[in-house]
Amino acid sequence: MLELDRIKNNRDSVIDGLKNRGFLDCEKYVDEVIKINEKRKDLKRRFDNLSTELNNLTEEIHRLIIKHENTDAIKDKVKSKKEVLKDLQEDITKIEYDLVEKLADIPNVPSKKAPIGKNSNDNVVVYQTPIINHEHKVPHYELIEKFDIIDFELGNKLSGAGFPVYKGVGAKLQRALINFFLDEATEAGFKEHEVPIVLNKDSFFATGQLPDKEKQMYKTGDSYLIPTAEVPLTNIYRNVIVNEEDLPIKLTGYTPCFRREAGSWGKDVRGLNRLHQFDKIEIVEISKQDESYLTLEKMRIYVEGLVKKLELPYRVLALCTGDLGYNAAFTYDIEVYSVGQDLWLEASSISNFETYQSNRLNLKYKDKNGKKTLAHTLNGSALALPRIVAALLEWYYDGEKIVIPTVLQRYMNMTYIQ
Repeated sequence: MLELDRIKNNRDSVIDGLKNRGFLDCEKYVDEVIKINEKRKDLKRRFDNLSTELNNLTEEIHRLIIKHENTDAIKDKVKSKKEVLKDLQEDITKIEYDLVEKLADIPNVPSKKAPIGKNSNDNVVVYQTPIINHEHKVPHYELIEKFDIIDFELGNKLSGAGFPVYKGVGAKLQRALINFFLDEATEAGFKEHEVPIVLNKDSFFATGQLPDKEKQMYKTGDSYLIPTAEVPLTNIYRNVIVNEEDLPIKLTGYTPCFRREAGSWGKDVRGLNRLHQFDKIEIVEISKQDESYLTLEKMRIYVEGLVKKLELPYRVLALCTGDLGYNAAFTYDIEVYSVGQDLWLEASSISNFETYQSNRLNLKYKDKNGKKTLAHTLNGSALALPRIVAALLEWYYDGEKIVIPTVLQRYMNMTYIQ
């Protein structure tokens, strides 16, 4: 959520940034926030002034009592003013709710580092490995049937489309990747957490999934299934003040993830390309404001390192302003190349949210002088499994068998799938 002072003191630059991301009616939203805030401040002034008057009247009553003088007239005034004070408090509560609701409707302002553009066609390729010709270009959904390692029909029987069943070596490959990614993360200094996958509304609001992505999530009662471990990991520090010397804070965790987005029919959503349930390892960092973009670069290099260790062709994109997620100020996407489908598949998004999440979270850090400042929050997939598995199966298929990447062989105790 954008900070009120930023909107009020930098109105034009906020509007320009929102226009760059294609946010319609941004001037209307920004001006409404400023107007509502001014009304809130006016109500608060009236409340404070009336509270002072009531305190003075109360003191006057005490003086009159000591003098044994009549207090009825003043007590009537106190009663009347208390009723007005109660009404003012109700008005303040309502307008503060309206203000937060309006602020929640405004996405983050893109960083000036983000390329300006309207959609994914304007994303900038930062790096790309050479694409070596592959002799056996077989899509993964044919390979998983050939080697009987993932069952989509069984998943459809049990749950519905988008819920595959991994079996035998397929399940073993999943477990190997999860353990490999977690081991790499902990070695890189990320503290592992095992977190709940069903969270309350407050948690989703704090990290920005609500109200923006409510229709994309699975709801159970008053709670929701997580679409990413970003939500529980970041919310660990909701309403927390950390010491500056403890930053950066580095967290990681493995969870299943759930998303209702169905996609459309076509080659880009076949097989493992898009699922309702999938496994993912997430990394989260909490950073000082002046260090967050250095932190972002370190996170990008780390995630690239994972793909390199799997020896998969990949590329890095800097997302343009029009393709940024609702909460993000800047995002790198890392995509792996699917040789069997001739597609680039997103396997990780690494984002800096600046203060957008921490303002909702009320997450601050305190320097040695006691000054409190909103932290910057960042996260990234490290990595999401389905598209990694898809690219891996296709890349390592030699026409007869699927070779296990070297870094995974010790986890699987095997060198190939046949």
